[in-house]
Amino acid sequence: MVETVDTYYGNPNLKRSNVQVNFTEEQVKEYMKCQEDPIYFIQKYIQIVHVDKGLVPFDLYDFQEDMVKTFHDNRFVICKMPRQSGKSTTIIAYLLHYLLFNETVSIALLANKSQTARELLGRLRLAYEHLPKWLQQGILSWNKGSIELENGSKILASATSSSAVRGGTYNIIFLDEFAFVPHNFAEEFFSSVYPTISSGKTTKVFMVSTPNGMNLFYKIWTDAEEKRNSYVPIDVHWTQVPGRDDKWKQETIANTSEDQFRKEFETEFVGSSKTLIGGHKLRSLAYKPPIFSKDGLDVFHKPQKNRAYTLIADVARGAGLDYSAFTIIDHTEMPYRIVAKYRDNEISPLLYPNVIAQAAREYDNASILIENNDVGFQVASILHYDIEYEYMLSTSMRGRSGQRITGGFGRSSALGVKTTQQVKRIGCSNLKTIVEEDKLIIEDFDIISEMTTFCSKGSSYEADEGHHDDLVMTLVLFSWLTTQEYFKELTDINIRKEIYGQQMNDIEADLTPFGIIDDGMNDDSFVDSKGNRWTTVEMNNRGYENPSSPLYWG
Repeated sequence: MVETVDTYYGNPNLKRSNVQVNFTEEQVKEYMKCQEDPIYFIQKYIQIVHVDKGLVPFDLYDFQEDMVKTFHDNRFVICKMPRQSGKSTTIIAYLLHYLLFNETVSIALLANKSQTARELLGRLRLAYEHLPKWLQQGILSWNKGSIELENGSKILASATSSSAVRGGTYNIIFLDEFAFVPHNFAEEFFSSVYPTISSGKTTKVFMVSTPNGMNLFYKIWTDAEEKRNSYVPIDVHWTQVPGRDDKWKQETIANTSEDQFRKEFETEFVGSSKTLIGGHKLRSLAYKPPIFSKDGLDVFHKPQKNRAYTLIADVARGAGLDYSAFTIIDHTEMPYRIVAKYRDNEISPLLYPNVIAQAAREYDNASILIENNDVGFQVASILHYDIEYEYMLSTSMRGRSGQRITGGFGRSSALGVKTTQQVKRIGCSNLKTIVEEDKLIIEDFDIISEMTTFCSKGSSYEADEGHHDDLVMTLVLFSWLTTQEYFKELTDINIRKEIYGQQMNDIEADLTPFGIIDDGMNDDSFVDSKGNRWTTVEMNNRGYENPSSPLYWG
């Protein structure tokens, strides 16, 4: 063999571009064999760094061979694997094979942190440097964050985010430790970027991670197991890793904890510690796809006549941070059931009341309980006074007993409920009871996910950093509501109508001193006590009753 090799920027282990290689007949056969069989290529030519032995050939375990075969034969693969099982090394080896033996392909190597992604690319660079020169492609670009080869193929390393791969076309997207990507980044990635990059006919998406609670990775994994998506699931147990036995298990638990072992090695979808709802119950909760979903609204059960529904709403400012959210609960009988939920972090507090009203009307004029902290009072007021929704729940103070749901709306009452320490304490306590005793049916993924990160903080409960609890808080308020004497009357349709009829009479009586006069002109105007005439504005002029609303079903 006559071989002329020039190095890439003085690196003796790398071949630069535009260097001619004269292959022997044996090398040609070997090259073709490597191209056709990634397992053969990996086991014969890939070298890795062993913690005790240093640089050694990559001798694949049985489950690692299965991983490579599955990657090679399928477009979408999700792997649930324990710590220290060689999951990242296995996929890196396969990506190197794909990079070498395919022309003009692009790979995105994404991890929960950019530093982690670059470390993974570093492993690929190390393996590449130890390949025989005749197997290498000439190097065009060799950086910490990317590699470009003479065959037109390239690989990019970056943190998982919507901006990392936006605008690019990729043949393989590798998502490493996706369960540890911050929740908001993971959601944004899949909602804005993923549909574009996965729309091709050949694009592959590989997702490999150890579980980290019931987040988006958990959802994709569960859907894969139930065949609700296109992913092929690979489940690796710690006992499949050579050298791990019961003695190793006991030593690992002794050095860590039982909970940590279940999470990192048994690969259970265990949430945060100190959750309001016990871990054993959280693991048993199973979500199902909604029967209708649009613009933040998920419907699990269609409205039925003569059922007792209550809508509980949490209000945010619509600035893209916290969510405005509501749940609709059928409490006609036990167990109660969540029939629909809404969640949106951009809707304006001025438009949110219309969404609430339309949903409540669909569900047989459901009672509405609004959290009136901050802008919540504005939403409650629009619902009651502008939209004139009748079935609003109000509260009044009863001394040390705190807030109580009232049937009427007098001067001592307020629309909705303020989430005080007392309300939250009672609500959390009762929510724990009704969920753990199977008195509330929850089928929504977002609610279950929030419950896994709704944890003890001091003397109260709130979402872990980087997570949300807007939906859970609607259930806390509902659970507080179930402790009220008035709640029993809400389940009786006839009594409820009677009560709200009386409530409207009370409202009209309270408003009379302020000068509302019906002069028979039907011009939507009134005269105040000083003789000034005021003209009301039609709701359509403010965007209410908007047919484009996600809840406009008429």
